[in-house]
Amino acid sequence: MRTRPPALPRVTPTATILAVRTPVHDPDDPRIAEFVWLRDRELARPRAGGRRAVAAGVFVAEGDVVVERALRAGYRLRAALVDATRTEPLPPGMPADAAVFAAAPAVLRRITGLGVHRGMLASFDRRPVPTAGEVVAAARRIVVLERVSNPTNLGVIIRSAAGLGIDAVLLDPTCTDPLYRRVARVAMGEGYAFPWAWLPRLPDGLGVVRAAGFRLVALTPDPEAVPIDALAIGGDDRVALLFGAEGAGLSAETLAAADVCAGITMRRGVDSLNVGVAAGIACWVVGRR
Repeated sequence: MRTRPPALPRVTPTATILAVRTPVHDPDDPRIAEFVWLRDRELARPRAGGRRAVAAGVFVAEGDVVVERALRAGYRLRAALVDATRTEPLPPGMPADAAVFAAAPAVLRRITGLGVHRGMLASFDRRPVPTAGEVVAAARRIVVLERVSNPTNLGVIIRSAAGLGIDAVLLDPTCTDPLYRRVARVAMGEGYAFPWAWLPRLPDGLGVVRAAGFRLVALTPDPEAVPIDALAIGGDDRVALLFGAEGAGLSAETLAAADVCAGITMRRGVDSLNVGVAAGIACWVVGRR
């Protein structure tokens, strides 16, 4: 049985809106470097902490809903950056002692070029990612990704998987990081509490999935593939849906390693769908069973 993340304690609007905010007028202020200067890849690198390195890096969440979901998932808030003219309460769950910087319009324009950033930005400490074996142990339906490097596509896939009955997502090293800002924004923060893990490069990385008893179903636009809604899937069957990059699809080696190649029946001469759309359809078909 799937369970929802525990609800956060209720926080009154008064408590959040009166949080201490430190004005920031200079885009070069080092206190907001995480928001202005550092890219996702740089933020993700291990950070120095005293005499030893901290294993996890940092990620940035954008927008009230996404920030709230990161807080609900238990990530530790480092700092927040909001519009200095903001009057609405901050998201529920914000720590009372949170470092909140209020940015002047010039600072926001430096970040986005538009002067807006969906209400707020917040930086969080990363935490250790579970192993693939730990993630699949209690799963029945999973998605496995190869070379899905487009952040928008990955965000759509994670949000679809989380909402349509899939238990986890596994990614090989050629995929984009699920905690990257744009991925999380497209996924509306659903990836923070949704189980995911890294695999070794496919097809070798499929070993842990097959060993856990999953049937490997590779999605492909090949007209010879079995229609996915025609697959015989029982409620207790363990099924792994394999998706590849937009355009290129799964590698020939990964297709050969699958137990079955499945497709989505197309009409009017259209040969394929965007990988995010295809994943959503496949997740619905498999997840509802």
